[in-house]
Amino acid sequence: QVQLVESGGGLVQAGGSLRLSCAASGRTFSSSSMGWFRQAPGKEREFVATINWSGDSTYYADSVKGRFTISRDNAKNTEYLQMNSLKPEDTAVYYCAATRSLLGATTRAYDYNYWGRGTQVTVSS
Repeated sequence: QVQLVESGGGLVQAGGSLRLSCAASGRTFSSSSMGWFRQAPGKEREFVATINWSGDSTYYADSVKGRFTISRDNAKNTEYLQMNSLKPEDTAVYYCAATRSLLGATTRAYDYNYWGRGTQVTVSS
């Protein structure tokens, strides 16, 4: 059974940092692109960041560019999202996702076949 499990969420003050992790099991994602999405209360799920299988191509939403960094460790079948300079508007449930094999980094949610259950990030002002 394929599973993506996020961890590292929590409550932080504005300006603080958090590091999210997404551990995959049930299959290897070393040839898949991976991404992070988020959904705030009352809003639609939105793209945050994506990384291709080798880690040399990344894309970010404009709202997080320069503050968030996506990375991956294929040996551990894990991806990460380092979030710095957090703002209250970053408050959301964060989801990790993975594409099918050999698909390049993509910002489109419908390109992702596998999803985690999410981890809550709350940024207080």
